[in-house]
Amino acid sequence: MVGAFECLGRVIGTVRVLPMNQGLAPCDAVLASRPSLPGGLHGDGWEVGRLVLAPEYRAGPELLRHCLALTLLHMVERVPVRNIFASCKPVLARLYRRFGYSVLVRDVPGPDGEAYCLIHGMIDTVMRAVADQAPAPAARLQ
Repeated sequence: MVGAFECLGRVIGTVRVLPMNQGLAPCDAVLASRPSLPGGLHGDGWEVGRLVLAPEYRAGPELLRHCLALTLLHMVERVPVRNIFASCKPVLARLYRRFGYSVLVRDVPGPDGEAYCLIHGMIDTVMRAVADQAPAPAARLQ
C-alpha cells in the first residue's frame, strides 16, 4: 500500500506499507539474517516505511504521530496486523520509542553506507502510543 497524507486539500506526505514474510519488505532480509531474534515477530507483520513529509511540516513529532496513527488505523481496518517494523537512522529510533517501538537490531548497513536500526512494535502498543492524540480532523490518508 502506498498512501498520501492530505491536509486542507494539500498532499503533505506519503507512506509505504509492505507485508512481511513475502520477500517484498527490506526488513525481511534483516530478520532472516538474525535467527537469534525472539520468535513470533513474523506473524501478521508489516513494514511501514518511506514516511516522508513536506519540509514545511517537519517541525516536530506531533504530525508524525498523526500520520502514523492514520496509517495504522487504515491498516487494522483492512488487514490482519500484529507486528510493525521499520528501519531508520539511530537518531530517529529514539523518536520512534515515543510511539511504542523498540530497537531490534542496531548498525544495519544501509544502501547508502550509513548504519540503520531495525525497529519493531506490537500493534496494540504502537496504537496506544499514537492514540494519545487523535489524528487532526482535517487530515486523512488516501
